[in-house]
Amino acid sequence: MDLNFNPDKQHTLGAEVSISGTGLHTGISVDMTLKPANPGFGLQFQRVDLPGHPIIKADCDLVTDTSRGTTIEDNGAKVSTVEHVLAALVGMGVDNCLIEINGPETPIMDGSSQPFVEMIEEVGVLEQDATKVWYSIDENIHHYDEQKRVEMVAMPSVGYQITTLIDFNSPVLGTQHAGLKHMRDFKQEIAPCRTFCFLHELETLLAHNLIKGGDINNAIVVVDKPVTAEEMGRLAKVFKRDKMEVKSEGYLNNLELRYPNEPARHKLLDIVGDLALIGYPIKARIIANRPGHSTNVEFAKKIKQYIKKNKHVKDIPIYDPSMPAVYTTQQIEKTLPHRYPFLLVDKIIELTDKRIIGIKNVTFNEPFFTGHFPGNPVMPGVLQIEALAQTGGILAINALGGGSYDTYFIKIDNCKFKQKVVPGDTMILKMELAAPIRRGICEMKGTVYVGNKVATEADLVAQLVKRS
Repeated sequence: MDLNFNPDKQHTLGAEVSISGTGLHTGISVDMTLKPANPGFGLQFQRVDLPGHPIIKADCDLVTDTSRGTTIEDNGAKVSTVEHVLAALVGMGVDNCLIEINGPETPIMDGSSQPFVEMIEEVGVLEQDATKVWYSIDENIHHYDEQKRVEMVAMPSVGYQITTLIDFNSPVLGTQHAGLKHMRDFKQEIAPCRTFCFLHELETLLAHNLIKGGDINNAIVVVDKPVTAEEMGRLAKVFKRDKMEVKSEGYLNNLELRYPNEPARHKLLDIVGDLALIGYPIKARIIANRPGHSTNVEFAKKIKQYIKKNKHVKDIPIYDPSMPAVYTTQQIEKTLPHRYPFLLVDKIIELTDKRIIGIKNVTFNEPFFTGHFPGNPVMPGVLQIEALAQTGGILAINALGGGSYDTYFIKIDNCKFKQKVVPGDTMILKMELAAPIRRGICEMKGTVYVGNKVATEADLVAQLVKRS
């Protein structure tokens, strides 16, 4: 990724680009075209060889098979081995792309993501005028498969990091691990790493008439047992080779590894591709011990469920009382023409050109509690709106460069009171500009939070009038 790449913006391809190859398991020749797509489109496959050109979204809930690679199916159509191209798109920072394909399986190429990365580089990655919404996790998400001895965990993190560990009790592979600290390193460190399998798996696949598109150049075959000359002859025939051999390193045809831990790195590549099926960009630290496609997909489903459940808290401002205020009460009084008992903002903790966060600590000593629900004090909803209005007034005045203005609210729409505010609550007051200020008219969206719940929300329009 280049130095100007903005991770907080959505990206697509600079132009469409195509590649042709053979599906690993079906042996069918396919053409695959990556096309630019609009913001919010995400990653979707389209079977252009089928009637109606059905689309299949890259979504873990649409996975129907993980026995050899990941297969997604929807609208009467399926696409197999989607993980390598998805890993390339995520690794290169592409959020929106239509993947057109005229067959049931993506081309295997050399068994890695590198050919797809090179395609993307050929047309470039284009920044779009849309914000990329990252989803963070606030607690550890575990997945454990006792039967397969697989353990995966996603932990809170400021970025997206992955560590994989593999141990197949193989004297050839041994125990390996691989890590990716920054997605910008994917192209160099992970993309070139090829898929691998063991010789005993290869023989099973051949017996079941699978890997019809297999070639000795698109997978690392680990020889985990003594092999007879007869078996070697049979393999040579399948792979259309004059001769097959295993030398001391324990790999079929003694191919040269691109990295000493290439198998572990490929497992990490698979995780990047399979977790793309979550459908949301995430910030988390992933640690995976002995991962495989089935557990990757189950893990993706768990993370997706967590995000859907907690999506409403995505934009909740975090209030740390120990942090210094951007505006203290004294500074607020210099900006707003409000005083006790009608100043309803204690401090401002965040202020940008488009958004402001204010704090109001609600105490039993508020003068309005004397006559409002005596014995069961509830803060009047109109005063919550007033607190938002005052917070918004500071945002509007600041957006005009400061100075002496009065703000008069001229319209309130879509006002909803979702839960009561009582003594002891801390109101977090968020106001965001909904449109640029024109002719002194300011449109804002306001939300009152108590903890991680929305108490009140409304759209407000104010007029700013210069003081004479």
